[in-house]
Amino acid sequence: MNPLSRRQLVRAGLAATAGASGLAVAARIADRYGLIPPNHSGIYGAGETLTYAAHRLLTYNSQAREFSRNQISARPVVSGRLPQEEEYKRLQAAGFRDWMLRVDGMVDRPATFSLADLKSGPRRSQITQLICEEGWSYIAEWIGVPLSHVLNSVGTQATAKYVVCRSIQPEIWDSIDMSDALHPQTLITYSMNGGELPPGHGCPLRLRVPRQLGYKSLKYLTRITLTDSLKGLSADWTYSWYAGI
Repeated sequence: MNPLSRRQLVRAGLAATAGASGLAVAARIADRYGLIPPNHSGIYGAGETLTYAAHRLLTYNSQAREFSRNQISARPVVSGRLPQEEEYKRLQAAGFRDWMLRVDGMVDRPATFSLADLKSGPRRSQITQLICEEGWSYIAEWIGVPLSHVLNSVGTQATAKYVVCRSIQPEIWDSIDMSDALHPQTLITYSMNGGELPPGHGCPLRLRVPRQLGYKSLKYLTRITLTDSLKGLSADWTYSWYAGI
């Protein structure tokens, strides 16, 4: 993505204050610089586009706040159901030693990674706040390998725009753009608060995207696919596609 100059950003902001014509100008600028989200159509499309474009322009190099160890929550909230799939139970009984993360799509070298493979990569730790769209939050330490390291190892193609992440729960998936995928705080985590990820928090692998709301930090991660379009995927926009905070 080519960054906008300060003059262009000011011009877009002034145009947006002009009403409908301003929205059209801002939309053209957003399209030119690849700032159109996949849910840009429909009644809320203009608002979704302006929110996404503004966040990307104003927080391009921003970091999510990190906390001290004494601020870690005593009881991290557990949400959602545990996987009931027989495959998950079988892998869990074997200590997840056969768990695999598949990475494919718009990459030069599709690959699968075991837990051991991921744990042998660069280790990163962060104490960040997971904020739920339902109003609750908690602070925890997350340890894992940067998603950027995994993507670089398979050769991300320049035309890839999105990273689609899938859970072992087949109905659950989500996606992020390349800006968040390559952000240094975006991790594939395998440890929480000094121990293994608890089952309720996504054991054995969970994506952690601290610059977005909690539902983007997908649990029970089994597959990552790079793509240039989300068309054809059965997207459920119950929540906004972009959940930047």
